[in-house]
Amino acid sequence: MKIAITSTGASTDAPVDPRFGRAAFFIVFDTETGEYTALDNTQGLNSPHGAGIRAAETLSQLGVEVVITGNCGPKALIALEAGGIKVFTGATGTVREALEKFRRGELDHSARPTSGQNEHEGIN
Repeated sequence: MKIAITSTGASTDAPVDPRFGRAAFFIVFDTETGEYTALDNTQGLNSPHGAGIRAAETLSQLGVEVVITGNCGPKALIALEAGGIKVFTGATGTVREALEKFRRGELDHSARPTSGQNEHEGIN
């Protein structure tokens, strides 16, 4: 299974980025191999709108099945669910800590947006 975690940096020791679509990076873990890759999300950071939807499409194309983030807005959540990706919110700490919290079942599975703000306000 592939798990993507929003991150402020390119390593597992970087803090979780609380934003989904405008996260600086996505750390994508492959649970079968134990390896991870850092996906630069510069296009999302610089996007005037639609960052969450584009990020969801990219992660879906990579075969990601789970996203872990701090918050997820309504449009991004719809796009993720349409791609068959489960969203877990409320992640804090480092990327490594967020992955461990997920494995222990300590994160919230989000069926609703955790942010009512739109993409121009920088949360999606």
